[in-house]
Amino acid sequence: MIRPAALTSLAMALMLAACGDSDAPAPAPQPQTHGGAPETTATPQEAAAILATLGEPYASANLDNGRRLFRRCASCHTLGSGERHLVGPNLHGMFGREAGGAEGFRFSRALEQADFVWTKAELDEWLANPRTYLPGNRMSFAGLRNDADRNDLIAFLAVETRR
Repeated sequence: MIRPAALTSLAMALMLAACGDSDAPAPAPQPQTHGGAPETTATPQEAAAILATLGEPYASANLDNGRRLFRRCASCHTLGSGERHLVGPNLHGMFGREAGGAEGFRFSRALEQADFVWTKAELDEWLANPRTYLPGNRMSFAGLRNDADRNDLIAFLAVETRR
């Protein structure tokens, strides 16, 4: 049984902590999200520079649509440097990386044995239909049939997973 004096002390401590009158450090700010898709960490100028290196159609892609589309991916993938793997690997630094090459993630045999590097063209084909692009992979995503949606998602990923 908790004594009334203990309850009073606990209530006072909680009130002080809630009001910020505590010696404990404030928690680190968390990235803003939109239903699982992170806010962009790039300035508009940085994003434009990254997309310009990809050329069209990515340079004029809709990053907001790409962010919305990434919501479908966010339950399995993270994007930030040092973030953990989920059901799927963390995608940070994926462009230019060997397929099946994210350190610390256990890939399907199909991806471990795949002989390609992630480029915008490879990712475009993969996102259209991962099952037919690389039979035997474990990704349970049906694919994005719409070209413009794939372009927007690839552009968003290029900005958010830059090295």
